[in-house]
Amino acid sequence: MIKRRRTRQILVDSVGVGGDAPIPVQSMTNTHTNDIEATVEQIHELEALKCQIIRVAVPDINTVKCLSEIKKRINIPLVADIHFGHNLAIEAIKQGVDKIRINPGNMKKKDKLEEIVRLAKNKGIPIRIGVNSGSIRSNNGHDVDLVELMVNTTLRYCEHFESLGFKDIVISLKASDVQKTMEAYRSVAKQCDYPLHLGITAAGSPNDAIIKSAIGIGGLLSEGIGDTLRVSFTGPPHQEIEAGYKILVALGLSESTDAEIISCPTCGRCEIDLLHIVEEVKRRLPSQKRSVQIAVMGCIVNGPGEAMEADIGIAGGKGVGFLFKKGEKIKKVSESEMVSTLLEEIKTI
Repeated sequence: MIKRRRTRQILVDSVGVGGDAPIPVQSMTNTHTNDIEATVEQIHELEALKCQIIRVAVPDINTVKCLSEIKKRINIPLVADIHFGHNLAIEAIKQGVDKIRINPGNMKKKDKLEEIVRLAKNKGIPIRIGVNSGSIRSNNGHDVDLVELMVNTTLRYCEHFESLGFKDIVISLKASDVQKTMEAYRSVAKQCDYPLHLGITAAGSPNDAIIKSAIGIGGLLSEGIGDTLRVSFTGPPHQEIEAGYKILVALGLSESTDAEIISCPTCGRCEIDLLHIVEEVKRRLPSQKRSVQIAVMGCIVNGPGEAMEADIGIAGGKGVGFLFKKGEKIKKVSESEMVSTLLEEIKTI
């Protein structure tokens, strides 16, 4: 059982972040936000995938004026992502968003920040202080330690906000370098009790990003650090949600509502076409969604033991297989009957 770092809790509309709240999975649209129809359509698609908080880019004043209409037509909290221009943050708050993200690397004028903070406090919405390595580094040269720079900048912002009586803060410190990202989060976690939004920025294509995110986000979560997350992929955001939940489920921080298939790595002992069997099981799984662990194993070394630990499983070799259910051997079947027999038993549970 992972013991999570204790933080204060903030609310993004009705979604808790920090404290004892479950860890919400977030994403960000890649539509042009001023295309209201396309943005709303994509958010609905992400809602169906169990996205719990959605962020949209707000690059200009024409875009910010679309936020109210988008907010009316979606069912999850809406976050405005502001990098430049305090006027955009002010207008986003007036448009009724549930949270704003500002980037210390791109917004520095003290009096303008104070105007944003006072309005957010008045409206009762939180602010994410979202540092990323690219913007903060470009403004400070390359001779400064990146981790120290990200942490110190973030904490200075927090202190400034606190001096104005504002504490509804979420922090993120993202870099494309996984190790530096982890170091920054570990450091800031020791120095404040604000909830942390986890992510690896500019992580690349899905194949690369899932590895970096599993290491970076998953590693921090395994240490109890992190209160909400976004897995950032280059491309449409839909896979981000699935990847985020898979990380949480793998660490026991969320319950799966999908079937999980475990299968052994093939080696010279495998005497059945295991990959074909696994793919066929995936393709033919019943559409009902519930948590069930299915083992499809290909030899006598790991097969029977792993199959017995799953809710249901099959272990095969030399053209035959044994069906297991809750640790009990049920029947012996031919290789040609393995998939159909397994699927029939899955339906019963």
